[in-house]
Amino acid sequence: MKSHYDIAVIGAGPAGLAAALEAAEAGAEVALFDEQPGPGGQIYRAIENPAPAQTGILGEEYRQGRPLVEQLRGAPVDYLSGTTVWQVSAEREIGVSRNGTAQLVSAGQIILATGALERPFPVASWTLPGVSTVGGAQILLKTAGVVADGAVLAGTGPLLYLVANQYLRAGVSMAALLDTTPPGNRWRALRHLPGALARFDLLAKGQGWIRNIQRSGTPFIRGVTELSIEGDSRVAAVNFQTATGVRRRIETEHVFLHQGVVPNVNLSMAAGCDHEWDAAQICWRPQTDGWGETSLPGIAVAGDGAGIFGAQAAEHAGRIAALGALARLGRLSGENSHRRCKPHRLALARERKARPFIDALFRPGKSFRIPRQPDTLVCRCEEVSAGRIRETVAAGCAGPNQLKAFCRAGMGPCQGRFCGLTVSELIAEETGRPMAEVGYYRLRPPVKPLLLEELANLDSPAAE
Repeated sequence: MKSHYDIAVIGAGPAGLAAALEAAEAGAEVALFDEQPGPGGQIYRAIENPAPAQTGILGEEYRQGRPLVEQLRGAPVDYLSGTTVWQVSAEREIGVSRNGTAQLVSAGQIILATGALERPFPVASWTLPGVSTVGGAQILLKTAGVVADGAVLAGTGPLLYLVANQYLRAGVSMAALLDTTPPGNRWRALRHLPGALARFDLLAKGQGWIRNIQRSGTPFIRGVTELSIEGDSRVAAVNFQTATGVRRRIETEHVFLHQGVVPNVNLSMAAGCDHEWDAAQICWRPQTDGWGETSLPGIAVAGDGAGIFGAQAAEHAGRIAALGALARLGRLSGENSHRRCKPHRLALARERKARPFIDALFRPGKSFRIPRQPDTLVCRCEEVSAGRIRETVAAGCAGPNQLKAFCRAGMGPCQGRFCGLTVSELIAEETGRPMAEVGYYRLRPPVKPLLLEELANLDSPAAE
């Protein structure tokens, strides 16, 4: 690992891979930092392992990542897997930890391609062993071929149906799919349908997933308005109620929850980039210009870390960010960068056409974003309940950062990744203030756990 690069890309999903390849093709010295053992990010995780792709279980969407990874292996990119990035400064200094050694690396330009996180889904007993996210279930399928027979999948969003289809292709039975999509979403989404028809292929694919689930005989229960998990030392059952008043209990040892994904903004926030509240996607996202550059000169964000638009859009956004970085470095003229960028902008615009419809259709219900039961845990790391947060707000706590001092919510190892949105929405609801005013946790490096030994030896010869 060198001490300086022309362009440093953080994250090896579709946006990061595309950005690194585009920059290297122009002759820049490029580092690609990746926390995972192999490239691909979440969407193309373990793509270099041929077994899942050959069986067809994971589908065409997964196989689309193989050409990107193959190009990376033959490109002059310093690909650094198993590397944790725990700091990015406004001066474009990157703190990394690799093989037990911490190091500071500088870069002329930085592209954050940190991708997305699954939205918190705080329901009763969601921290029990046997409960995971749908994305977590997909990771096990991709990396180890491990599945959970007889699981209950619950929530809303395209990933829920995709993973259910992957389970069906793997020959795995599901106890039920509980759809928490609010019925009124369909009417609100209709006004966005004309624009979404430009991506009729995506809409048809989603409808195909739903039809496959229904034809499989899997209980597909829509209109779920209440959901709780039951168990002592581990999951024993799921209890739910529908809008029609039907109440049921399903015994199971595994529950997979999902209600959409949101940008992973911890690193961009800790760096000091300006962020804004996106009411349509119900999340925070960095403010970026047409090249992905943030409020901090020389630091760009590409892909789902700047707003959720999917893998294909992320790839084009990564190339746009790389072309912008090359132009700022003087390696491309403004005219040349605009010319090379044009096809990617057109493709990106096409990929985004369906997003307003998808965001409106799968907007998670408020009761599932903001827990009503006072004993439901919100901050898993510090075991802070919704009731405790409400009591703290009633006592005069004005925002999430003050909340840390009152009850330690958001101070655990995840640094708010599991609770940040829920905490802010709880405060907004209790105080009657908009989310943009309530704000988010004030994040500071290190954004990931770092051994004191690594920090103490940061400037030692071994770290150089």
